[in-house]
Amino acid sequence: MADPQLYPLEVNAKTGEPFLRLRNHKNIILTPPRLEDIPALVSILNDPRVCDCLSGPPYPYTLDHAKYWINMIKPLSDQVFKELEDAREEPTPTIVGHCPVRYIREVQEDGTDVFLGDASIIRCLHGELMGPNGPMEVDWENKEKREEENNQIPVGDPSIIWSFGDYLAPSHHRQGIMSDAIGTILHEWGIPRMAIRRMWVSAFTGNEGSVRVFQKNGFELVATRENHFEVKGKIRGLHLLEWKHESYRG
Repeated sequence: MADPQLYPLEVNAKTGEPFLRLRNHKNIILTPPRLEDIPALVSILNDPRVCDCLSGPPYPYTLDHAKYWINMIKPLSDQVFKELEDAREEPTPTIVGHCPVRYIREVQEDGTDVFLGDASIIRCLHGELMGPNGPMEVDWENKEKREEENNQIPVGDPSIIWSFGDYLAPSHHRQGIMSDAIGTILHEWGIPRMAIRRMWVSAFTGNEGSVRVFQKNGFELVATRENHFEVKGKIRGLHLLEWKHESYRG
């Protein structure tokens, strides 16, 4: 019998892999990372239409980068699944610190699937905007300190500031997939299984498509900072959007 703690995840009957089906795009699922994803990561993250919108992944993106990344994030999913298995007999759903499914895949008619991208919940990386005056003031000096403080807040605490990291293969842009993925992860897993109550997300100025994706999911634009930082040799501006759960009182 499947572990009841996996809910709302389903389990692939053939492979035993847990997955989360998107609410509206029923042929799109979210799964844990797989080692065989490495070549697909290299292809998508070297596409200018993707890499130019991301601050994190290096460019050019190599096989070594992809191997390092998969070997770093896969254990996070494995650990969550272990926690869920250990809590199998608990009467209520246990709260965990990660979403174990994040890689976006399109299921084909024969049951196989194709890697499309990533939609992951992470702790916020904009410590420079976490000062007492919030995003209205930039404080680079204390960026790492405030991020570490946010990282050290215990799992389940509503004061954690969470965020999303996401990208999608250009072949599937403008189909509502990422908006659906973010809404599905937030409401099906983030709120009930991670106790998420507050999120900050960001997009480079000029990337209005990403801003609209988050606004469709109830995020509000709270700040725009021109010439905010240097990314991959370019000075970039930043849009910051915020979402708060109706119960949040911070």
